[in-house]
Amino acid sequence: MIKTLPANLLCFSHLRWDFVYQRPQHLISRFAAYQTVYFLEEPVFDARGTAQLAFAERDDNITIIVPHLPAGLSEQQNNTLLTSLLDRFLEPRNLDDFVFWYYSPMPLLFSDKHIPKVTIYDCMDELSAFKNASREISTMEKKLMGKADLVFTGGRSLYEAKKQQHSNIHLFPSSIDKAHFRKARSNKQQPADQRDINGVKLGFYGVIDERFDIQLIKGIADNRPDWQIILIGPVVKIDPATLPSNANIHYLGQKGYDELPAYLSGWDIALIPFAINESTRFISPTKTPEYLAAGIPVISTPVKDVVDPYGKEKLVHIATNAADFVSAAEQELSFKNKTQWLARTDLFLADMSWDVTAGNMLKLVRKHLDSSFSIAS
Repeated sequence: MIKTLPANLLCFSHLRWDFVYQRPQHLISRFAAYQTVYFLEEPVFDARGTAQLAFAERDDNITIIVPHLPAGLSEQQNNTLLTSLLDRFLEPRNLDDFVFWYYSPMPLLFSDKHIPKVTIYDCMDELSAFKNASREISTMEKKLMGKADLVFTGGRSLYEAKKQQHSNIHLFPSSIDKAHFRKARSNKQQPADQRDINGVKLGFYGVIDERFDIQLIKGIADNRPDWQIILIGPVVKIDPATLPSNANIHYLGQKGYDELPAYLSGWDIALIPFAINESTRFISPTKTPEYLAAGIPVISTPVKDVVDPYGKEKLVHIATNAADFVSAAEQELSFKNKTQWLARTDLFLADMSWDVTAGNMLKLVRKHLDSSFSIAS
């Protein structure tokens, strides 16, 4: 019976550790209680001369690794350099003491030859549907599915789409740190850049990219110029000049994870304004349970993993256009007593926890190791 995990976990991530705090950070930070974690980010093309890895140690047993490559090379040349850098990093280390944890299949282009004790693919998004996605990503995902010992998916619709592609695949939807977001219910001090924005506040936090319905936000702002729309998060992969510039839309930029409850505490309504298109077909927004834990009513476009279960349980309003969003917000604002809704929401969220999710994932890793050990014996 194998009771211990491999001593090290090497995570290949398409997201940077200090970007928006989401699924990878929640899970990897919890695994660091059991393993030494190396979090390998995508390269930065700023090296003058020799390519190298930069290491930044964190207090919580996590080391962030960033490859620095020269600019202007071909993709094949970049992968050759990454292969060499990874080889040098792993050469003095025992791969039997490693879990490889992939958030994107593309790092297989420079890591495929290495065989760790366990290979895991945590499929949190359908990356092939995202803007600027590599044309190779679907091919590389098939390859990773063939290599992985376990596959996890970040939402039910993604699980349904992938479940026939692997024999050891498991659904782990977006979870939550309830204690963190419940702070919004008792916080009395709004952040300085939101404090002086007066009136009804509708808010969103997250990445503002091709999945974000710009016209929906403009429609709400046009329809109710007396309402204030707070948008928190970085703008990526879209031209900021295309964003609506209404006086009642406020772009506050990216905020730290620790700051979010304070912003939420000043909102009357929380928004999930994603466009319904290929890039959002399989998303499972982590912000849905976070908004609810904060005690803020939520209005969302009909994203499949929000409709089921949150819409079906009548915990979240589902709206398809600006007029529907305004109508749902007016309805919600007319409710002065949210006691029953909060009680149902808290009951629904009672068993959701990133601690539980991480623990259940590790149980499956141990189960795999046990079965492999039994077969080898």
